[in-house]
Amino acid sequence: MARTSRNRTKIKPELKTGEKSNLNRHWRTLFLDCLAETSNVSEAARRTGINPSRAYKVRREEAEFARQWHRALVEGYEHLELELLARLRAGEAKDGPRRDNASALRLLALHRDTMAREHARRRNTDAATARAIIDAKLEELRQRRRQLGRS
Repeated sequence: MARTSRNRTKIKPELKTGEKSNLNRHWRTLFLDCLAETSNVSEAARRTGINPSRAYKVRREEAEFARQWHRALVEGYEHLELELLARLRAGEAKDGPRRDNASALRLLALHRDTMAREHARRRNTDAATARAIIDAKLEELRQRRRQLGRS
């Protein structure tokens, strides 16, 4: 039986600058896992040992990778939202690492439309309803942050 090979994106040498010489052939999976964990393309590329330009080029040229990228980012924003909510509810240890909750809130607000579309798709609702749900969550997070600031 003939094996079907997937078309792979050709990467120019200049897009390989700084990459590991023994690049793991499963770099896509590792990159997407790191992207979901960090919501940061540069950090995911660094952890994977690739040049970020490689990831962007593959995303432009491979529709399935672009869909997986989107899902990884949505997962990352969901993680950030839950992490921020946990920090705001429980507070932060005085001797622990300081987290920039304001920046986390700004990042979530910036990607509110992306998340609204994703929530709408999952719940089979319209984007306006999903946006309203996300706005309410963001406002709740802001209120908790203000309350913690007063204590």
